[in-house]
Amino acid sequence: MNIKAFQSELKKRNVDFALFYNVDYDKTNANMFYFSGYKGIGALIITKNKRFLIIPKMEIGRVKGIKAYIWDKDHRLFEFVKKKVKGKVIGIDKNVFTLNAYKEFKKQFKNVKTVDISSICNKLRAIKTNEEIGIIKEACKITDNILKKCFSNFKKFRKETDVAAFLENETKKSGYELAFNPVVASGKNAAVPHHAPENIKLKKGFCVIDFGIKYKGYCSDATRTIYIGRPKEKEIRLYNFLLRMQKDAIKNAKIGKKCSDLYNKVNEDLKEYKKYFTHGLGHGIGIDVHELPNLTEKSKDILKRGMAFTIEPGIYFKNQLGIRIEDDILLTKKAEILTKTKKGLMVI
Repeated sequence: MNIKAFQSELKKRNVDFALFYNVDYDKTNANMFYFSGYKGIGALIITKNKRFLIIPKMEIGRVKGIKAYIWDKDHRLFEFVKKKVKGKVIGIDKNVFTLNAYKEFKKQFKNVKTVDISSICNKLRAIKTNEEIGIIKEACKITDNILKKCFSNFKKFRKETDVAAFLENETKKSGYELAFNPVVASGKNAAVPHHAPENIKLKKGFCVIDFGIKYKGYCSDATRTIYIGRPKEKEIRLYNFLLRMQKDAIKNAKIGKKCSDLYNKVNEDLKEYKKYFTHGLGHGIGIDVHELPNLTEKSKDILKRGMAFTIEPGIYFKNQLGIRIEDDILLTKKAEILTKTKKGLMVI
């Protein structure tokens, strides 16, 4: 949480206060959590020199280290916010501020100017604090442990959904959440990067497994491709070729490097296979599984110390096969690989 840097940005832009809110029990407002550590419903107010929450009474036990006001039942949320803070210029995150919420907001704050603060938040969150780095490292360690268990039990699985269920059950049994629904794609299904596991028999050939967990609100995201059956020599060569591309991209991930240059170098090195590389090279990880930086062809992002991101080149032959190898990376003096699950082709 870089609250002082955020407040400094509010001052620069003459924003009186920033307003974050959440009214959905099934969702988390990522920026609200980032600046307060609170995941429930209510609102977070950040002025140029203070911050506080407005929450229902039943949620008070979830608040730590920040002042909280009890949102009484006699007022709507933004009506109660208005009772607690005044301002002519208000910062809002337009990425998550719904149209209905904005209408309610404007009923209470009629003659105010709003400023979109989403980009400020995204850029601050891209540089991880030491505390965040420790949490992400632990998330990756847990992910590795679950993947290791999955592969050691793999011969027991019969269907794609068996693998996905194992990953989900192990995650929940350990007391964590999934960062996203696992990808388990065997045979020709591996040619679909975000294939949803099907209740069908695991097919021979490459099997892509993309899995991540949430630990203390932060995500991991790792992909390993294994082989079911006996691979042909050309399939082993193709896998090792992509593995070399992935390792080289990690070595080339350095402070000051343009993300687009990193992507373009991999695309160039793939040569005749580049047309089968159908997605970005990677993305930031943190509270959300997809954050800044974006490692894509047209990205304007530049790699900086403290960024955590994935590197995940892939090759996909439609209706034939797919291979993807993905690690979580922390950029300090050099790129540190956080996901340790072995990457040599595993044959099952």
